[in-house]
Formats: sequence, structure tokens, C-alpha cells
Amino acid sequence: MIFTMHRRGYVGFVVLFLCALIVIGASAEGVRQAADVPVRLPFASREELVYEGEFTKSLLRSVDIAELRFTATLEPVGPISKPQGNGEAGKSLRLTLDAVSKGLLGKLFGLRFRQHIESTVDPASFTVLQTTKLDEQGDRRRTSEAIFDRTAGKVVWTERDPNNPTREPRVVSSDFNGAVQDLASIFYFLRTQPLAPGQSLEITISDSGRIYRVPVKVVEKRRMKSLLGEVSVIRVEPDVFGEGRLLRGRGKMAIWFTDDARHIPVRARISNEMGMLDIKLKSITGAAKG
Repeated sequence: MIFTMHRRGYVGFVVLFLCALIVIGASAEGVRQAADVPVRLPFASREELVYEGEFTKSLLRSVDIAELRFTATLEPVGPISKPQGNGEAGKSLRLTLDAVSKGLLGKLFGLRFRQHIESTVDPASFTVLQTTKLDEQGDRRRTSEAIFDRTAGKVVWTERDPNNPTREPRVVSSDFNGAVQDLASIFYFLRTQPLAPGQSLEITISDSGRIYRVPVKVVEKRRMKSLLGEVSVIRVEPDVFGEGRLLRGRGKMAIWFTDDARHIPVRARISNEMGMLDIKLKSITGAAKG
């Protein structure tokens, strides 16, 4: 795990990934007719998806380095959650991503990380309202919160150092138009969208107070062996590498979603000059029926 995501290495990226990254949160106007048209959620409340990440580099073959866990829960509306229209009967959607290092990553290289991201989403428009994050890399710890003001079209991100409470918080703000997603919500937002080979999208995503737009191509359908058996999948390729993108440098990313109403990501692959990261679905509970 050694890519660069802004100032973080590839280790931090796996945390933000699959998701994360799956990175496809197209502008709402380009995907739906209206931002506040209720969408049918293709996943059940309390669904949990668990993935394992394996890293390959030269003679270092398929080393387990990380586990990613995603959960989705409908909850009563909180003070930050202000769904548009009727929402889901007065509920907000809480999406959680946990990523931790495991296996030989710590033993061989002394690398330890953990990220916990919570995203509060309006289920009617599937627009992110708030993001909180805990980022631990070795002894380094950071907490952050991003508040999205749709009326003003502005996101304000604040990061603090729990190990040094007197340190001045870092604050970044950016303007945005239409729907915007974060690294947890984008994973689920994409699952609500139609995916057809030949389709092109442009992503609008926010991380650490910045706004990024990423082009995405829906490439092809094929059969693939997975935890769910041999299933029909759709390959999606987000162009996340390059200047002004989520990931600096040169590389490629591909994600395979089930070709059904649930659009479950069963596998993802990221590669660059540092090596290849292969992420596979290892367990699923509470999923909606296909």
C-alpha cells in the first residue's frame, strides 16, 4: 500500500478506497432528472459488506494488508440531518466505512493504520450532509468534520489533533454546485445509478474540504467468480489518477459491480508503479434480495 492520496501514501488510500472510491458520484443533474427525486435504495438497512485487500509487488505476492467494512443504517433525523421532501419517513441514512491494516503490513513494514468514516445522507436526494472521520496512522491521530450547506453551496471541513488539543484546527472550505458525495457515500450513491457499457459520467466528490470532478467510464459486462458465485458483473473505470485528481501520479483503477438491481461491488483493482492492490468481497450480511 503505497500510493499517494494528496499527502498520504498508498496505505492511507486503501482506507479511502473502494469505495471509496469507487469513486463515482456523478453530478445529480447528469444522472437523475432532479436532485430531490426519491431514489430506490438497492441495499437494506443494516447491510454490512466486508472486503480484504491484497498487495502484490514483484516477489511479494498477494499479501493481506487491509480489511474494509461498510455498513448502511436508516436512523431518525438528527440535528444535522434535514432530508429534502418527505425523505424516508423522517429518517436519515448513516453510512459507515472502517478500514484497518492487517497481516504482514505491520509485521514486515511496521505500518499500522485505521480509518473510521461516518457519512450522514439525505436518503431522498442521496446528498451528503455531514462527514466525520477518525484517521490513525501509527501514533498520528486526526479527527475531522465536514458540513455541507446545500443552500449556500459550500462545504466547511475542520481537522483537529486529539494528541494536541491546543493546536489550531485546520479549516478548508470550498464551493460546490448540485449534489456532492464523500468517500463513504459515493460507494452507495453509485449503487443507485444505472450502469450500462458505453456510459460516461463525471464525478463530483469532496475530501478534506476540497472538491474534485472525475470522469468515469462504464466499460463492459462479463462473468466473474466471486463470493456470490459466478455472476454477471459490470466493469467501471474511474479516472482518479493525475494532476488535480484524487490520486497523484499515474495508475489505473477498475471496479466490478454485480449486474443486477443491487450493484454490489465484488472486486476492485488499483495499480501503479508501486504495485497492485486487489480488493475482494469476503462477506455480506443483511443484503437486499437480488
